[in-house]
Amino acid sequence: MAATLCRILLPKQGWLPFTQCVRHGSKAVTRHKRPLHFLKQKLMSVTRYIPPPRPAPPGAYPRQTIRDQEDDPFTLLVKKNLKSVFQESKMIAVVQNSGSTADEMILLKYKLHKHGITVKFFPNQVVRSFLKDSTYSNMAPLFIGHTVLFISKEPKVKEMLSSLRTSRHMLLLGACIDNTLLSAQGVVSYSKLPSVAVVQGELVSGLTLLTSQTAAMLQRHPAQLSALLQQHVKQQSSEGAPKA
Repeated sequence: MAATLCRILLPKQGWLPFTQCVRHGSKAVTRHKRPLHFLKQKLMSVTRYIPPPRPAPPGAYPRQTIRDQEDDPFTLLVKKNLKSVFQESKMIAVVQNSGSTADEMILLKYKLHKHGITVKFFPNQVVRSFLKDSTYSNMAPLFIGHTVLFISKEPKVKEMLSSLRTSRHMLLLGACIDNTLLSAQGVVSYSKLPSVAVVQGELVSGLTLLTSQTAAMLQRHPAQLSALLQQHVKQQSSEGAPKA
């Protein structure tokens, strides 16, 4: 288009005009940065220097002092009761209460009381602080949420499980039986074991059978020897009678 305008403005005589026509085309812009390669961008972002945070000047914050909180009298009394419970009881079961009503709890207490099992309620925070410094520290994770303790002086596991089957909102978490920590499945397996009286009876019968067999084996050879001697004597006496 610029060439066409020059042809129109310039006459045919060949003289030059006072103004020259300048072609205005597209300019070459070299100020734009070329985009980096994707891998190079990743490398640059990974290797970018991150300065460490500036530390606070000394004295800007107050000093943190650790204060040992002493237990109040109520907490000390609860810990004393817990200590007596763990010392006197052979079965301590931890059960989670997930919304049982007061009537259901009273009925469950009555069923357990018939078998000599007592229901106890203790604050979880106090129980965990007590277990932290005792030999039963592995029981601390069981005390989460609303928990109840079933305790008895003798390990009456079958009676406890039969009473829990009728309660929908009580879930057995674990138990400590004869100073042994058991899971819920371990308590069920423990309930299937025979009682101590049955095991003692089987042991006594087995020992009696072994002693009777031993006595019979020891008396067998002398009895057989005496029988042979008696038969020999009879034969000798029968042979001597015709000669006489």
